[in-house]
Amino acid sequence: MSEKLHYVESEQDIFYLDKVAKAFVRKTLSPKKRPSAQMEELVYAVFDRSKMNLLYQGGANTSANETFHTRAANCLSMSIMMYALAKEAGFDVNFQEIIIPEYWTRRNGYSLLNGHINLRIKPKVGQSLSSFTSAGYQVDFDPQVPRNSLPKKIVSKQDVVAMFYNNKGADALMKSNFIDAYSYFRAAILKKKNFESAWINLGILYRHMGYFPQAEQAYQYAIQLNAEALTAWENLAYLYSVTDREVQAQEIFSKVNRKRRNNPYYHLNLGEEQIERKNWDEALAHFKRALSLDRHKHETYYGLARVYLEIGELQQSERYLKQARNTASSKHWEETYQNKLSLLSEL
Repeated sequence: MSEKLHYVESEQDIFYLDKVAKAFVRKTLSPKKRPSAQMEELVYAVFDRSKMNLLYQGGANTSANETFHTRAANCLSMSIMMYALAKEAGFDVNFQEIIIPEYWTRRNGYSLLNGHINLRIKPKVGQSLSSFTSAGYQVDFDPQVPRNSLPKKIVSKQDVVAMFYNNKGADALMKSNFIDAYSYFRAAILKKKNFESAWINLGILYRHMGYFPQAEQAYQYAIQLNAEALTAWENLAYLYSVTDREVQAQEIFSKVNRKRRNNPYYHLNLGEEQIERKNWDEALAHFKRALSLDRHKHETYYGLARVYLEIGELQQSERYLKQARNTASSKHWEETYQNKLSLLSEL
């Protein structure tokens, strides 16, 4: 791509905190308390709506300082902010990636493959550890019961920067800002060469721009990194279907669908797609299948509530909205569903 690349934030830009944010840390911590109590003070101050009014927004990919001031971001950006605040407070902090099955969200007609990270905060070596375990304090901005038992792995600050670039690239891709998207995906791969998701997204970008050979190379590289990268296989199959290789495409589609059959996130995503197409029966079938596989996801109950509202079954819609509220993963979602219940009661 010969066009001038878009400016990409540096690592310093991403984790920078201004004087106001640093003052928040100093004001929050009680200097005479043990490190464990100080960590708790900081975490509670961030989560306390009366102090920060922090809200989850899946599409808000912002730096630490932007998140601090706008008070709305996705789990990655919130974690980046928390990391910066905890470092300012003098604690050791590790990012942890949660190893979850393929998990999509729908935004602006796109199916986005999501990951999830959280933090573990610990006193620095040499600080008092009395009445506190060496495991530290885990902070998660999108807690869900099914994730508690899932495996985790520590990821580096550099890996998190690559994730940030990948998210920003996806935002730009959805807005058809192809130069910006390329700049971010390129930066993500330069930061972490084996970043499977960034290679897949780069392939999607190339396909949108009509660079089919480059798209195929990107997908194939992602598959070399992970032979079970079903999203890469699916995108490769779609590329084959639009480049007159239908037999190969259908073979891959069949293999991918067999492997995804028991993944609730897969059916949740298909349900969302069918809602967009107004295929209510198909949407219901997918949401019910997702529910049969995992009864803890508020998104599934909300999907059912939406479909039942569309087909005029208000009682069923109310029932599933209540279940969505009761299984909500955050205060923000709980309040969102309660507001929808209030509106539904007025119909």
